[in-house]
Amino acid sequence: MTYIQPIKQAGLVFAGALLLMFLGWLSTVSNILPTGKLYAWSIATAFTLMFALLNSLMSLTADNFAKYWGNSMYSYMALAVGNGLAAWGFSGIPLGEAESFRWIYFVITVGFLVFLSMANFMKKIVQFAEREEWNQPKRRK
Repeated sequence: MTYIQPIKQAGLVFAGALLLMFLGWLSTVSNILPTGKLYAWSIATAFTLMFALLNSLMSLTADNFAKYWGNSMYSYMALAVGNGLAAWGFSGIPLGEAESFRWIYFVITVGFLVFLSMANFMKKIVQFAEREEWNQPKRRK
């Protein structure tokens, strides 16, 4: 099966996040629809979470999970840093002063690791079940 490389997934997600951050900034500057001061941080965390979920689902189709895992980790780190820097740039507020978004980033990171682990575990269970022959249950004495 084919899948999208994690770095390409991260690139697409980052481009989407940048686009929404830019549109929010543009609407605030032009006074069309002012956004909140932490709008960019909410976009950054939402898109980071979206990457975590989609990347975990895509890992089910990977032929070599260990290689995919490594690529996913590097891609996630790059995306989290990129989204954080972009949000800081658009909002002018660093992560440490962005209220609860520091903890949200931490929770998403832990969740990403859990999602990837669960996907790998499910894949192993399915592979085991496909190898087994299920004719009838074994009788117990």
